[in-house]
This record gives sequence, structure tokens and C-alpha cells, in this order.
Amino acid sequence: MLRLEITDAQGQTSSAEIPDGGIIGSAAACELRLQGKGVKPEHACVLRSQERWMIDALAGGVQLRGAPLPNGGSVLRAGDEVRIGEFVLRVPATAPAAAPRLVDAAPAVGTAAAPERPETAANEGLGTALGAAAGLRKTLHAHLIEELAHRRADVQSMSDAELRQHARTMLHEVLGTIAPELPAGLTPQLLCESVLDEALGLGLLEGLLADDGVSEIMVNSHDRVYIERAGKLSESKLSFTNDAAVLRIIERIVSPLGRRIDESSPMVDARLPDGSRVNAVIPPLAINGPCLTIRKFARNRLGIETLVSLGAMSSDMAKFLQACVVARKNIVVSGGTGSGKTTLLNVLSNFIPHGERIVTIEDSAELQLAHDHLVRLESRPRNIEGKGEVSIRDLLRNSLRMRPDRIVVGECRGNEALDMLQAMNTGHEGSLTTLHANTPRDALARLETMILISGVDLPLQAIREQVASGIDLVIQQTRLSSGARKVTSITEVTGMENGRIQMQELFQFVKAGYDAQVQQIDGHFRGCELMPTFFAELAAVGFDISPDLFAGGEPGPR
Repeated sequence: MLRLEITDAQGQTSSAEIPDGGIIGSAAACELRLQGKGVKPEHACVLRSQERWMIDALAGGVQLRGAPLPNGGSVLRAGDEVRIGEFVLRVPATAPAAAPRLVDAAPAVGTAAAPERPETAANEGLGTALGAAAGLRKTLHAHLIEELAHRRADVQSMSDAELRQHARTMLHEVLGTIAPELPAGLTPQLLCESVLDEALGLGLLEGLLADDGVSEIMVNSHDRVYIERAGKLSESKLSFTNDAAVLRIIERIVSPLGRRIDESSPMVDARLPDGSRVNAVIPPLAINGPCLTIRKFARNRLGIETLVSLGAMSSDMAKFLQACVVARKNIVVSGGTGSGKTTLLNVLSNFIPHGERIVTIEDSAELQLAHDHLVRLESRPRNIEGKGEVSIRDLLRNSLRMRPDRIVVGECRGNEALDMLQAMNTGHEGSLTTLHANTPRDALARLETMILISGVDLPLQAIREQVASGIDLVIQQTRLSSGARKVTSITEVTGMENGRIQMQELFQFVKAGYDAQVQQIDGHFRGCELMPTFFAELAAVGFDISPDLFAGGEPGPR
């Protein structure tokens, strides 16, 4: 037990004892409960390794010896003062001084072999074992941070691989010294790798990112991690040691991209090197601690054949969409969050002939186009002084001076909508974009709204004329309640009549009930017995498409 002297805002002093792994905070479940101004429900924790006590922050604002507590915690020494909110916690001067560091000399790099990281790191058994060893992971993590800090001059010249191997050797030495009893199913190698991932990599996310079955990772708080598999959400048994560990991972993701996240800018969009989309929100906006969402993308590029085999569309729909892209039709992919819009946009973009010049414009670069003549542009947020922002609209305007044959906008969500439509109407046919909407009709209504809120003084009639002449097809992508993602509608924009945009549906997915045995929505794809107004143009670009393609029936798989 660690004895502490506590002084409150009124100067009254009391004493208390807290066990190894004890939490300090205002919550009733905390081992040391402090009820006062500035104290979070779980604000800090204390850990013990042999004769050495350490303190680690679970929330911001913890001060040790008059300075902010560093990431990863710090050793407590006799006479130290820790400030949490309006309370001062003092380690009595009679307490034993900190023990010598467990590792006094850096072992030779390479003495501890690096085990393969198991791709099953997200399985329930390992997650439970790591959760049971949370206190030990905190202790090892604190030791590692302290040792690396003492050897900063040595590690600066190391590559990432050398630093990881050096840290792995140190951890094995520490683990051999304290010789803890490990939970069932957890080996020393897996324990060390989990600590290394959290200290030097992306923590527990490394195993989840390596698992091809996981399509989305959602960190609601340090001890609440959810994943998506096959369109279904489930809670993972994995958890981080504290909020500071999640915050460190967020900073590791955004820093190489030149973006920042702090109290003045508590939200950020970013991407991983493989193109996976990242969104992060931290306190004070995130009440329960840093929140992280990662939408993974398949390591292998999906082709149209894969979408057909998965039942996302029929072969007739795939053939028609390929012809439309080659014929330079302007296409909008519409759908809800996580419905597969970007995946479909990638697939459609790969139909663009290789001799054409493509410019892609995105908030976070995630499109994966297999073209040689490709220019990728990414927007930039404002800096800490509030300057330097480059918006999607700025990039779109600049792209018109780059001699593009096709412009692909990752997502249209704001005042860039008007510039995109003008580009489609002024010689940049065959452009592609996505937007959020529930139906094709809603997609056009959203475009109108985005133009209206951009501040351009145009009558609604003129806006609708721009939309009707600029957009040729709207593809509706939907994630069904079963988790399956399907193209539920392909709709042509045919023009204007009596002030209203006219549309005709060419293909649709017809629901036929729910198959409880396979837990899937049953249905089929069918043509709507209407031919597109540009049918003759498809033959002009070399596609022999029969009118029977648009006939009713069941042209696609169930």
C-alpha cells in the first residue's frame, strides 16, 4: 500500500492508503476518492514494481513536482507532490526512495527474438488474457517509457525496427526480473508485443488492423473497443491501459500527415499509410475520453467481378456501369455511412481508359486507382494560427488548370458542389463523386441544398438546370440490416420538366423477405424495362449491349 498525505482547497490535511493498481478520481468505485473541483471520475492510477511506486494519468491536468505529468507516467519519490484538481497529494518524506532502475545497461540489440504478431490478436481468448493483465501491462509500459527516456541519446539514431528490437530486449529483461504470473493463454512474448505496440506502434490496433476479417474499428473509450465483421458490430475484449495510451496512438497517426489534435482543435480526419480512413475526437468534446474510428480498406483492390460474386450487383448491372464510365457519363454514387460508396467509386474508376489523365480530390487520400497518369490531391486544414487551409473547393478550382480528362471527387459535402457541376458541364465529362443520401431523388435534393448554402445567389430553377444537365447517373449503394452491401438502384437523370428534375430507374434490387437460416435479406436484381436515353452512345464506344439487358426478371443472383 502507498500512503499519501492529501491537502484540499481549504488547506485541511488527511492521509490515505492506496493499493497497487489503485485508481484516483471522483467516482465511487475509485480506491482513492477525491470529490472536488477539477477531479475527473478516473483521473490517475498508481502502480508498483518491486520497491518503486509510479503514477500514470488517466485524464489531463495531473501535475507532478509542479510540471505536467509526462505521457507514460513517472516514478514517485519521497517528498513528491502530485496535484489533481484542487487537491495536493504528497508522498511522505519518510517513504523509501525510489529503487534503482531495473535495467542499468542496454542489452545488445537482437538478444530477444521478435515473435510473429498473431493475426488472431483480436480473438476473444487473447483479448480476455490481455485484459486480465492490464495492471502488469501498465507497469511494463511505465518501465519502458522511463528507460527509453533515460537513453534518448542512444535511440535517436535508431531506425523504427532497431528501436522496436531494442525496446523488446529491455522488456524481456524487465519481465524476467519481476517474473510475474501470467494469465492463461498469455505468453511472455505476446505480453511484450502488446506493450511494444502500445508504446511504439498503434497498440492493440496493430492486431485488429492485421485481421482481414475486421472492416471497422471503433474505440469509444480506452476500455471499450468495438469492431465490425461482415457488417455486424460486436464488442472486442481488447482494451487500452488508459486514455493517455489512446491519445498517443491518435498523435502517432496524425503527426506524419502534418495535422494536429489538441484542446483547440479536438477533432481530426486522417488516414493510415494503407489508405484506411481515420477520425478522432478528444476531450473536451469526447466526454468518455479519446474516441477513435478507423474504417479499413481491403489490402487487395476489389474488381467488378468480386462485387458480382458477393451479390452486390448483377452481371448485367456491372456491364452497363462499365459502358457508362467508358462513354464518359457523369456519375454520382449515393448512400449512407459505411454503405460502400468509396469501394464502388474505386471499382468504377478502374474502368477509365489508361490513356486519360485523372485528378482525384479528397479530404483524406483513400482512393486506390490503378492508373499511371494520375494526380492525387488532398485538402489541408488550417494551422494553429487559423491560416493555411486549402479546401476541396480550392483544389477543385485548381484542378481545372491541370488539364484533367476526368475529375474524381472523393466526397461532395459542401460548397464545392457548384464547382463540381460546372466542371461536369464544361468539358470534363466522365467525372465521378460520392455523397450521402438515402435515395437517388434525395441525392439530387442534397446537391441543390449544398449549392444554396454555398452563398451563391442563384435561383432554384438555374440550380436544377445545372444538376439535370451535369449528372447522368445516380447509383444508390445501401447497407442492408443484415450487413450486406448492395447496389439497390441505378437511376438516370433525364432532364427537366415543369421545373422538376426528371429521373427514370434502370435497375433495382427487389427484396423478397428474410432468410433466417443464413440471416440474410433475400431478393434479386432486375431491370426496370426502361432503356437509357444515351443507349446509342454505348454502342459508339464499342459495347454491344442488348435492349434485353434492361428487361424485367431476375438477371442477378439472389
